[in-house]
Amino acid sequence: MKTDILIAGSGCSGLYCALQLPRDKKITVITKSDLTSNDSFLAQGGMCMLKEQSDYDSFFEDTMKAGHYENDKKSVEIMIKTSPEVVRDLVSYGAQFERNEDGSLAYTKGQKSQASPGQGRHQDGHRQCDDKAEDVTGKEITSTLLREVQKLSNVELLEYTTLVDILEKDNHCYGAVIRRPDGSLDTVTATYTVLASGGV
Repeated sequence: MKTDILIAGSGCSGLYCALQLPRDKKITVITKSDLTSNDSFLAQGGMCMLKEQSDYDSFFEDTMKAGHYENDKKSVEIMIKTSPEVVRDLVSYGAQFERNEDGSLAYTKGQKSQASPGQGRHQDGHRQCDDKAEDVTGKEITSTLLREVQKLSNVELLEYTTLVDILEKDNHCYGAVIRRPDGSLDTVTATYTVLASGGV
C-alpha cells in the first residue's frame, strides 16, 4: 500500500493534522480501535488558550509543571502561541464553545487561559478538570474534527488497524508495518509518517 502521508492516531492531533495538510496529497489515518475510541474523546475540563500575552509566562510554567518539566520547551512555546489560531480553526469547523451574552468566548474565572466547552450550562470558574461528569470538551472538539476530515476525498480512515513497526533506513522513516482488522500484516510506504498516538 502506498500513501503520501500516514498518520497513526485518530484523536485531535491526528485529525487536526490531516485538516492542515495539502488537499492534493493522499492521507491515510489509522486507528487501533474505532474512530471515537480515543483519549481525545474522553478529555474534560475545558481547553487552555492564550487569551492575553501577559498570561504567557504563567501558562508556560503551568504547562511545564504539568509535564514534570520533561516537556520539550519549543513544543510548549509553539502550542501556547498558536492556541488562539487553533481555537479560531475549531470554531470555523463548527465546534461549540460556551459564550458570554455578547458572543465572546467564555473563560473560567480560576484560569484566564481556559476556554470552556458550550453545552448551554453554567461554568463554575473554580471547578477542577474532573469534577463535572457532563463535561464533554473532548467529545465536542474531536467529533467536530472527525466530521470535517470525513468530508475530505483525499483522506482514508482505517479503523481497527494497528501500527506494528516503522520502516526505516539510514535514519529515515519511509512508512510502517500495520496489522489489518483480520490480523494480516501490510506494509505502507509513505513520504511522511506522523505519530499522533499520544501514548508513544
